[in-house]
Amino acid sequence: MSEGADWPVALRGVTESIVATLGPNDRWNQAALGLHAPDDDGPVTAVTWGKTRTRGNFERRGGGVIQFTTDPREFVDAALDVTETDEPVRSGAAAWVEVDARRIEAGEDGGTEWVRWALHPRTATVRERTVPTINRGFYAVVDATVAASRLDVPAFDTAALLDRLAYFADTVERCGGPAEREAFARVDELTGWRERRNESF
Repeated sequence: MSEGADWPVALRGVTESIVATLGPNDRWNQAALGLHAPDDDGPVTAVTWGKTRTRGNFERRGGGVIQFTTDPREFVDAALDVTETDEPVRSGAAAWVEVDARRIEAGEDGGTEWVRWALHPRTATVRERTVPTINRGFYAVVDATVAASRLDVPAFDTAALLDRLAYFADTVERCGGPAEREAFARVDELTGWRERRNESF
């Protein structure tokens, strides 16, 4: 572990992660957070949408713990459910970094407030390094959580999101392993998207 650390992984584009932020009840809220890599030497940034627990905890505590998980089930619970833990780091985290979060911009889009945060790493830990593999099922689970989190948000077309979820479900069934299928079953349970899609036909 090092003070004033660099990010423990290379970031490009938008990297999906789990952020743990300490709530007023002294428990760690686990939530999905997209990390935007800078185009130059600027900081990594992230955007919170709405008055979420992550936003409130960033405002109160000024930071949190960013985790890079290899377990799709942990990602689904963080993205779509209210998940609180006694410790910030989940068992599936391959690496994590404690960050300071500084509000740099805010606005509104489609009736939803958003805040952009600059994230500055303080300490970083790498638990495991693995040979990269590509499992389309894993990435389909991640994309599904993004689509599911936008259901019923006025700025997004619900029917189109339900169609995307059906595509991702098929991808997980064909390309995912047991963990990915279990994770997608959790998406079904938390959102009820299949029933909603059937009702629309």
